[in-house]
Amino acid sequence: MRTLATALVVAFLLVAFGLRSLLQWRRTGRTGFVGLREGAGGLERAAGVLLAAVLLLGPLAPWVGSPLWARGHAIGAGLAVLGIVATLVAQLQMGDSWRIGVDASERTALVTRGLYSKVRNPIFTAMLLCSIGLALAAPTALALTLPPLLLLALEVQVRRVEEPHLLRVHGEDYRAWAERTGRFLPGIGRLGRGSE
Repeated sequence: MRTLATALVVAFLLVAFGLRSLLQWRRTGRTGFVGLREGAGGLERAAGVLLAAVLLLGPLAPWVGSPLWARGHAIGAGLAVLGIVATLVAQLQMGDSWRIGVDASERTALVTRGLYSKVRNPIFTAMLLCSIGLALAAPTALALTLPPLLLLALEVQVRRVEEPHLLRVHGEDYRAWAERTGRFLPGIGRLGRGSE
């Protein structure tokens, strides 16, 4: 199962970053990689480092230590595959608005259809699903540590960077959508009136 888990991690990285960046470049002439925004604070930088660490440790995690239990590997692999597919679907639904990072000078369309009508960050939800699936497929201590670390990095990115940016750029359109649509899960993490 370790080999399968590693292959799934590599497949995720190729699909979520390689394939999607290639498609974005063909559509727009840009890869969609923005990275850390200018003026990023310490917490935001730490979250970026944490996210990079999770992505880099993903292929190694199945091989560091022994699996902590011997059942449920196929369910984990199935969840990982579902997460990979959902990541790509959510990325494609963003169209030309897809980016990794925030460029304050860009104004992209606000996407609220498809998976985005259910949750505001379906790419991140799918990434978490994939990460949980991989941890269950090869449940080493390191693999089981990665999903909570990924969630922490994504929470900081969304709350400190993306939500404030989208509120500035899209104003009431974003606020109305965020008031009725959960952050990562339907109905959970909706913005209340007066949230900034």
